[in-house]
Amino acid sequence: MDDNRVWSFEESLWRASDERYRERVDPECIMALSRAPHLFSGRDAVEAVSNTPEWDEVSFSDQTVSRPEEGLIVVGYRVMAEKGDTRFSAACTSVYRRKGHEDWTVVQHAQVVLGPDGNNR
Repeated sequence: MDDNRVWSFEESLWRASDERYRERVDPECIMALSRAPHLFSGRDAVEAVSNTPEWDEVSFSDQTVSRPEEGLIVVGYRVMAEKGDTRFSAACTSVYRRKGHEDWTVVQHAQVVLGPDGNNR
C-alpha cells in the first residue's frame, strides 16, 4: 500500500461507521486510549472505538510511515478532528497487518490526547 493509500485508509477510520470499525480493526488489536480502562484488546478494542463520532473534518500533520517488514505498516501522526462544536486533537500511532491482497487490518492503535495548543495536557 503506497503512502497516499495509507493516509486514505487512516482517514477512513476517523470517519468510520461502527460497521467499518468491525471490518478494519483486527480481532487481535491492542489499543491505548485516553479513557478508562485505557488499554483495550481484541473485541474490547473494536467496541471502544465503535462508539466514537464519525468526524466531519479530519486533518493530519507530522505524518510518518514505516514499513519494518513485508505486510506490516506503522504510521505516526497528529490529528485534528471536528464534528459540530466538538474538537479532538491527539498524537497517534497505528500498525496495519496485511491479511491478504488489498486486505489490511489495524493491529495496534494509540492516542495521546493533546490540548487545543497541540501539546499534551
